[in-house]
Amino acid sequence: MLKMCISKANRLLVLVANYPMPPADATIEMQLKTILNHRYRLKGFVYGKARIVGEQIEVEVRPRQGSKPRCGRCGRAGGTYDTRKPRRFDFVPILGMQVLFVYAMRRVNCPVCGVVTERIDWARGKERMTDAYKWFLSSWARRLPWVEVARVFGTSWNRVYRSVRHAVAWGIANQGPQRFEAIGVDEIASRRGHRYLTVIYQIDEGCRRLLWVARGRREDSLREFLELHESTVRDHLRFICTDMWRPYLNAIAEKAGDAVHVLDRFHIVQRMNKAVDKVRAAETRRMREDGYEPILKHSRWCLLKRKQNRTKRQTEKLADLLQYNLKTMRAYLMKEDFDQFWSYSRAGWAARFLDQWCTRAMRSKLDPMKDMAKTLRNHRELLLNWFKAHGEISNGAVEGLNNKAKVALRKSYGFKSDEVYETVLYHELGKLPEHELAHRFC
Repeated sequence: MLKMCISKANRLLVLVANYPMPPADATIEMQLKTILNHRYRLKGFVYGKARIVGEQIEVEVRPRQGSKPRCGRCGRAGGTYDTRKPRRFDFVPILGMQVLFVYAMRRVNCPVCGVVTERIDWARGKERMTDAYKWFLSSWARRLPWVEVARVFGTSWNRVYRSVRHAVAWGIANQGPQRFEAIGVDEIASRRGHRYLTVIYQIDEGCRRLLWVARGRREDSLREFLELHESTVRDHLRFICTDMWRPYLNAIAEKAGDAVHVLDRFHIVQRMNKAVDKVRAAETRRMREDGYEPILKHSRWCLLKRKQNRTKRQTEKLADLLQYNLKTMRAYLMKEDFDQFWSYSRAGWAARFLDQWCTRAMRSKLDPMKDMAKTLRNHRELLLNWFKAHGEISNGAVEGLNNKAKVALRKSYGFKSDEVYETVLYHELGKLPEHELAHRFC
């Protein structure tokens, strides 16, 4: 009995030893095709042979048996006219190796458009990149400079840009209806020579993102956005926060008059600081011409900074300056006094304080402060809207998003065009929806 078992075992070993095992390339091909079919199944196409060529993996793509090609213009199915030479399409790299799809494009004999190259769902037009590869590059372009993404993955800057543009176009087309209750409007400098972009952000609590980018800072730049979202502006928009740029004020008054239009504290304080700095610069220049001791030298930031942000040296410098009867110090004290305006809880008391402060400023004989008082009087109602909003809206969020926008523009340095700037801003700040093929970072 034991001898019989040993004999059967020996015969089994002989059969296993003589059984033809699949070659290593065939095993790799089977595993790769399994992964691709699981993650990236092609409708109307099948994966064929796969082989390793140097540091590249080439995967053959063939039309599924019985499937007809579709016209590249109208999308109708038609007969095959002829087949062109195989093309290589970049796919997502695997284990540091470049993956290429090899496919011979067919030409369709379309009854409407004539002989046209076929349309394929996994690549667009004459592009030699698959959609999956575009989403892969665009995901990395949100985290690294575009030049660095191109260097790491062995591609070109222009290909990275085209991938980002593809992601933005898809996201805008699939984001659905937009609802927002508060928006902030501002402009950022895109290039030298007073080239600006108007940016509109959603600044609702818990949702802050870019809604719109327009070239220039004209009335039309904002009016087009308000007209495009007319129903949302009419039914849902509650607050609009801007600076005192007249074209923006005109467009809002015309198209969004029912919303509470707030002039934010940040821009008022910024203008007040500029007025104080003008007084300081003029007085420093006059004292130098008259031969007096330059006591205002190195005093700019101790006058403009908040108390909690001053250094010990700046605090001591300010204490010394307060001992002199200077125009600069009068302007500084007026600026500090105006901070009380934001502490009121009722618009009536704030309006009374504002009128009294403007009267004192007009009698101060300080031209920059008088100009500031005129500006506040001209925008009195919009200033008091800050209290109607009960501090719920602030352009501080807008300034924070502007800082992120400037960083995003630096990441895309290379081409300097408004189209590129608009694309990168939507990509970085728009919070657009992403395709399921987008690279996920765990």
